[in-house]
Amino acid sequence: MSLSPTAWQHARDGAAPDRDLVDDVARSEAGPLGAGRVSQTRDALAARVLGAGPLDRWLTEPGVTDVAVNGDGRVWVDRGDGMEQVGAVLEAADARALAVRLAGVAGRRLDEASPWVDGQLPSGARLHAVLPPLVAGGAHITIRVPAARAVGLDELQRLGMFPAAWAPLLHAVVRQRVAFVVSGGTGAGKTTLLAALLGLVPGRERVLVVEDVRELQVDHPHVVRLEARPPNVEGVGEVTLTTLVRQALRMRPDRLVVGEVRGAEVRELLAALNTGHEGGCGTVHANAPDDVVARFEALGALAGLGPEAVASQLASAVDLVLHVTRSDGRRRLAAVAAVFRRDGRPEVVPAATWAGDGHAPVPLQAWPAVVARLCLDGGPESGLDAGPGAP
Repeated sequence: MSLSPTAWQHARDGAAPDRDLVDDVARSEAGPLGAGRVSQTRDALAARVLGAGPLDRWLTEPGVTDVAVNGDGRVWVDRGDGMEQVGAVLEAADARALAVRLAGVAGRRLDEASPWVDGQLPSGARLHAVLPPLVAGGAHITIRVPAARAVGLDELQRLGMFPAAWAPLLHAVVRQRVAFVVSGGTGAGKTTLLAALLGLVPGRERVLVVEDVRELQVDHPHVVRLEARPPNVEGVGEVTLTTLVRQALRMRPDRLVVGEVRGAEVRELLAALNTGHEGGCGTVHANAPDDVVARFEALGALAGLGPEAVASQLASAVDLVLHVTRSDGRRRLAAVAAVFRRDGRPEVVPAATWAGDGHAPVPLQAWPAVVARLCLDGGPESGLDAGPGAP
């Protein structure tokens, strides 16, 4: 569509596009278009200059969690059952222009000098984009779509993320202010489960959430959010998670939450959990519960901490590991593991596993200890009995 004189005048005036300006341009075309097409023109213009253009239809579709554009221009969408191709194809020039514009909307820079970007769109969606030659073909765009609303723990159980027998334990984890981490791979549901658990925190408590990019959707009346900031185009102005964790500790937190422990901020988090800040939690990438210790040691190295220093702090800082997995597009809480201190070092011992195949969870050696730690009776009526195979 060619630009009308009204649109050209706005461009010459240097007016930045916004919803009112789009409406103004659309109404100016009422004569040649007819009243019936003004609304269509408004929506198309808004998608091209305010939204995600050709990707908008999937970003607003209920149930979509991720939208991706590969270097060949093909569009892939995850509706909760894994990525599927939707048939749309973007030309290389269009994909690059879209990536650059979305980066600008997110307040980030994307060009040859800064060929990748990680930021947040006004809708709350998380944007990641990479330009050639770092990737083959055209621009690669990945958008993580936030949940339209916070999902509660009871709803996750109905959706099959964890067995009903574990619901009392998860409620007790929050009630007893147990320090825990949710581990798992990318897209396994770590953030979703953590947000649901935080929704159980009593309303009188102050929850401090520190994130690299805002993702946690928490249904709680007193949540304070701190979000990291990358350097500007001059390479200055960066605010790291390490700095934000330090600031959060001065803001009177009842619960300190690190959305994703991924770097040197692990030092401040472990220190906080060892100095009276009970109920702290976060997520960490790990392939299995017993990989969590090695993961923390690797992150501690980024903060100048040796393995022994990390191990000694972790042993007294974290009580429980909740491990989530994703298989065949289904996200589930696959294991609960307890963190014990053995000769001054942490030892992660699986307490129960769940295959998600309709069978009951399998209690393991540490299950009675976990139940005792949470002050539960472990009786059959609670759904937390020790079960066969447990001592």
